[in-house]
Amino acid sequence: MDAVSNTLNIHHRRSIRLQMYDYAQAGAYFVTVVTQDRSCLFGEIVDGAVDFNGAGKYVQSCWMEIPSHFPHVALDEFVAMPNHVHGIIWINNVGVQNFEPLRENRYQHIIPRSIGSIVRGFKIGVTKWFKTNTRIPVVWQRNYYERVIRDDDELHALREYIMNNPAKWQEDEYRCL
Repeated sequence: MDAVSNTLNIHHRRSIRLQMYDYAQAGAYFVTVVTQDRSCLFGEIVDGAVDFNGAGKYVQSCWMEIPSHFPHVALDEFVAMPNHVHGIIWINNVGVQNFEPLRENRYQHIIPRSIGSIVRGFKIGVTKWFKTNTRIPVVWQRNYYERVIRDDDELHALREYIMNNPAKWQEDEYRCL
């Protein structure tokens, strides 16, 4: 397959998002964002805990700043690992005014106040730090994984998963390759 055909096929991948679901609606979302090629950019695991480098510390602070940029959001459990982050984000639409313009392009629809725009903002912030402070031009894999949390049992299980993630590094599917 030539490069042009390959590029066109990339943009016609089947979406992993739920059809007809409004990802800007109130609720809890489990999010995973992975570095490009699963490179360990944020630190390492030492004795079951994450030992962050400067980039890892910035990733943590950038995540914690999400509600400053998206006032309709509250953060729940979160962990930054050497090459990915897991977090639970709560969207609360009560009383929110949206001043973010709708940006659309041929391949992607950015919905203001949605989980997609929140993750996009986080990824952009971290990428800007990397471009300023390192020689690493591409930080993140394309896209991200998200799951709509549907009940308290699922919420509890995901919180446990996040909290235990560093201790289970050797079993982690996102472990550095």
